[in-house]
This record gives sequence, C-alpha cells and structure tokens, in this order.
Amino acid sequence: MSIDVIEIIGVYDADSTLVGELSYWIGARLGRTHCSLCELTHGVFTVKSTWKSCEQKLHIPFTSYHRNDAPTDVLTCAAGQFPVVLARTNQDLIVLLNREQLEAFNGDTESFGNWLNKYIAGP
Repeated sequence: MSIDVIEIIGVYDADSTLVGELSYWIGARLGRTHCSLCELTHGVFTVKSTWKSCEQKLHIPFTSYHRNDAPTDVLTCAAGQFPVVLARTNQDLIVLLNREQLEAFNGDTESFGNWLNKYIAGP
C-alpha cells in the first residue's frame, strides 16, 4: 500500500526575521552557521534556479518555513531537529529527511530533487 503524499515541507535551521536572516548569512559566510537545506535550495542571495526547476517537477507543493514561522503541527513533528524535510499525507506528518540525511546530499540540488520525486512516486 502506497502513502499518498499531498505536500512536502522543508524547515530551515534559520529564523525568518531580518536579524535572523542577516545573522545566518554572515554566519554562513564565516563558516559559523550551516543549514544543509539552505544549501540545497538557495545560492548566496536567492533561490537556486536548479531548485526552482526541481520543485516544479515535484507536482505537489513544497512548502518551506523557518524554525520561527512554521505551524505548530510542523514544529511538533520536527521535534526541534532542524533542518528537516517532512511529508504531509491525508492522515499524518512524517519526517522524510533529517539533518544528517540532508547533509549527505552535499549541496547537490538535483540529487535532492530526484530523491524527492522517487519518494513521491512510491514503490
């Protein structure tokens, strides 16, 4: 029996406030801050064109949040572990990729997109 995924949710290990964004950006440039999901979806200043292309191929929504603006159910499922990628089904929210699994992509956006597509397609 396959699980019908209706949404993929990514939660960045950063805050969405101006101070949070600036702190993350500076910290990342200095090697003090790191978010593997950010590396997969964003370049230095904007969303990667490669990610935009991968996201369009998903055929279901990919919703992203920062740790300070995610809905309660998303934060509950993430259990304070950021970055994280979750899948929403009609019944549940489940963790798809945790920090270590996101790190394993080594910033390879296409591999990340391909993995998500394979997961969505099911067995």
